[in-house]
Amino acid sequence: MGMFSKAAEAAYRRVDLDARIEASSCENLTIICLEEAVSALSQGLLVLDREPDRTPTEPLARAHGIALWLARSVSPDNPLHAAMVQFYGGLATTIMRNMRRTSVAELTQVRDDFSDLLHAANTV
Repeated sequence: MGMFSKAAEAAYRRVDLDARIEASSCENLTIICLEEAVSALSQGLLVLDREPDRTPTEPLARAHGIALWLARSVSPDNPLHAAMVQFYGGLATTIMRNMRRTSVAELTQVRDDFSDLLHAANTV
């Protein structure tokens, strides 16, 4: 029964996310992605807290995909284009490295970096 409830929970989360994406503007899409990255990394850190020897592959893969999407979606006419692409790319690289060998400290830092960006985006 637990397997079905987790699958249902994941399906509902995807439907909710799809609905939010469909209804969002470009600026809101970035905020949604930052929220999802923070959530995925927090889930991964929870897994590591409970099972230190288990790599939280699913949430890290989700966070990695988001970091790559964010790096690719920085507008070329943005004055911070190069810095933001490098920043998001660095976060993606760190997440990928942690899919092979996890470090709670590194994942916490990446989550905090995404969280800082989310906070800044919400205060603009």
